[in-house]
Amino acid sequence: MNGSTIAALVAIAVGAAISLQSSFSGFIGRRVGIVASAFLVHLTGLFLAGLLLLVFRNANASSWRAVPWHAVVAGFLGVGIVAGVSYTVPRLGLAPALTLTIVAQLFLGAFLDHIGWLGATPRPLDPLRIVGMLVLLVGTWLVVR
Repeated sequence: MNGSTIAALVAIAVGAAISLQSSFSGFIGRRVGIVASAFLVHLTGLFLAGLLLLVFRNANASSWRAVPWHAVVAGFLGVGIVAGVSYTVPRLGLAPALTLTIVAQLFLGAFLDHIGWLGATPRPLDPLRIVGMLVLLVGTWLVVR
């Protein structure tokens, strides 16, 4: 198996994990509230990440100071993401909530690829990609309606 195939399989597994996490976050949010749900999800994630750092000692966590301050905003975004999922899943349903979040990710991702954000290799929007994005919009409408 080549690297692209492995990466695609990992992406599929991550997509399934996001569905499960979203469902659990919504479940927790209904019982303890949105902010407490975000806290519990990140607290348990902190424990697992800490355990993984202990197990994989070569994780290079000691070089965290080399990370630009603006990149660390990822942690803040994570709290907002979990809080948003905890709010939207019980109100919209899992499939509509995930569909809207995934479409938002794809559209912003296509734009960020287009401009080569954070030093990524630019991937210009071409007509075929734009058509694909329009098809996604139609699919989104069909799922969410």
